[in-house]
Amino acid sequence: MIRQAPVGCAACANRRPGWFCSLGAAVLAELELATSTISLPAQSALFTQGEDARCLYLICGGYLKLTAGDYRERQMIVRVAGPGSMLGLYAVLSHGVYEVSAETLTAAQLRPVERDRFLGFLRSHKEAQMRAVQCICQEYRFALQDACRIALAETVAARLGRLLLELATQIGEQLDEGSFRFPLLLTHEEMASMACTTRETVTRTLGQFRKEGWVSIEDSLITLHQPERLQALD
Repeated sequence: MIRQAPVGCAACANRRPGWFCSLGAAVLAELELATSTISLPAQSALFTQGEDARCLYLICGGYLKLTAGDYRERQMIVRVAGPGSMLGLYAVLSHGVYEVSAETLTAAQLRPVERDRFLGFLRSHKEAQMRAVQCICQEYRFALQDACRIALAETVAARLGRLLLELATQIGEQLDEGSFRFPLLLTHEEMASMACTTRETVTRTLGQFRKEGWVSIEDSLITLHQPERLQALD
């Protein structure tokens, strides 16, 4: 783990409306004083499920996967998190433990905030309190999407289509023509785990999506050209 001099959040090109790091200038400046920037290489563990949540983390750059497991050492990918995401928020607010494990998929830059400093920061700023509530609501929405994809989508094509749409909204960008683009960070085996199917079926179904012209994959980027077709699958 490499600690770097903080880079000004107000000048960050990754900031987007609604993210925790899009707070007003004065509040954001105070948050910066409570943080530093750390850099991690790809495939590095950030925290582990069940550990005491002493810090939360703002992702400034790069991507991480969040996983959950059980006592039989089975693992499932909960979601992929990218710039603007806040990791460990619920655990810190509840004075609990991390409910998932976090591992970098790419090189990543993060801002850790110690639990006590963050709680003090929240007590001082109503704007930050409201943004924290919004982030918790967003996590609930992601969990609901995950449950609906598994329980309600009857076919593999529908589950994979929903997964691609979720990744597009969580870590992608919307293009002018209404399509979405995002980095293809998960292996076919990992996508199969999230879609409750096999790696071979994911490969075959993605091939069918490409043949239909609904998606394209180039230079580790996937573009959803016709997201409405993926949404209509059942």
